[in-house]
Amino acid sequence: MLPPASPPAARQCLSFTSHRIAACRREAPLMKGKSEEEETAAAAAAAVGANSAGGVDLTPAAARRNKKRKLPEKQLPDRVAALLPESALYTQLLEFESRVDAALHRKKVDIQEALKSPPALQRTLRIYVFNTFANQAPRTIPPPKNAEPPTWSLKIIGRVLEDGAELDPASVVPKHNPVYPKFSSFFKRVTIALDPSLYPENPLIIWENARSAAPQEGFEVKRKGDKEFSANIRLEMNYNPEKFKLSQPLMEVLGVEVDTRSRVIAALWQYIKAKKLQNPTDPSFFMCDPQLKKVFGEDKLRFAMLSQKISQHLSPPPPINLEHKIKLSGNGAHASACYDVIVDVPFPLQKEMSAFLANTEKHKDIEACDEVISASIKKIHEHRRRRAFFLGFSQSPVEFINALIASQSKDLKLIAGEANRNIERERRADFYNQPWVEDAVIRYLNRKPASGNEGPGGGAGGS
Repeated sequence: MLPPASPPAARQCLSFTSHRIAACRREAPLMKGKSEEEETAAAAAAAVGANSAGGVDLTPAAARRNKKRKLPEKQLPDRVAALLPESALYTQLLEFESRVDAALHRKKVDIQEALKSPPALQRTLRIYVFNTFANQAPRTIPPPKNAEPPTWSLKIIGRVLEDGAELDPASVVPKHNPVYPKFSSFFKRVTIALDPSLYPENPLIIWENARSAAPQEGFEVKRKGDKEFSANIRLEMNYNPEKFKLSQPLMEVLGVEVDTRSRVIAALWQYIKAKKLQNPTDPSFFMCDPQLKKVFGEDKLRFAMLSQKISQHLSPPPPINLEHKIKLSGNGAHASACYDVIVDVPFPLQKEMSAFLANTEKHKDIEACDEVISASIKKIHEHRRRRAFFLGFSQSPVEFINALIASQSKDLKLIAGEANRNIERERRADFYNQPWVEDAVIRYLNRKPASGNEGPGGGAGGS
């Protein structure tokens, strides 16, 4: 009796299965490979074929190839498991791996669902507006040669404040926190209007978020000039999802001034539920109290019409209008002012969750372990086939050799294209008296190249 199939290969398979599970728990990407049902089906298919002679595989090689049975990548069939004592631990590792895969898959689905409607936090966006100037010296007659022209720069910079943080408006502008979006991400359009009498060529500077290649930490307008004036700044907020300004009657009912359409509808439903205004006989209607009657102008309303009815009470939110005096005298930044705006910022973990789903580099360790496991399984199958071959030969040499010769003979006939030929029948004369023989001979002679005067229609040999 030969020894069992390669214990080192089995131990290597066990080791890399453990490494694969460890890498899975460390990197936490979704593992690739066959599903548990596919692997079980493949293992069952691989187990079929062991005959009753002690589980020894005496099937000829050609017959095994004709079954077109694909070896599983990770599962060990029962007849291989019976030869390997370590297979029980390997099977337990596979079951644990499948549970880890299922847990990671559920977590990935949860993250994907959370990113579809990401939660937001309200923070204070502090807008700093100030201007600097250069070369604003008193004029001299005549002016000095090669003197730089007087210039000024208007700067608009914003920072998201930490929860509960208070900064001195006169202090230096703090650094941008990379956790929060950049300043320009909060605005759809920024318009700066200069004095048209001083700058008739381009008095209006417009920045649009849709045309911007990348978000900016602030805006700066630089011009030549030595006269003070007032610049008007118009900031249009970029809400995502879109927010609307509520009409005065609806604002009195809900107590909010600006909100999204879905939150307005949800707040109305909570109001109706709290006031018990739903019609008990027909739940598709609700009754309007005096405040709701001011909004909808009806005594009762169908829930299906609620979204349509509130459209006339929603309008685009008003822009933020600021006025800044461009001063050209004094020291440093001048006329610095701060304006606070409440904005929605993404949940702190949203960026990490998006990076987790988009990151594919962490799959390399797991894929490498999968390749080593598959290679080890193939080695085990190869050792099992070799063991079955020699074991079958040792138990019944004559029967095994005859079966092997018959199998190789059949393979040779298939390769030579003679699988359907019957040599004994071709030796008899009646084989050549069949109707197709004459046509086959004519076709053969017409295709055979003529040499000299021989062949059909040739010289002296013709009739």
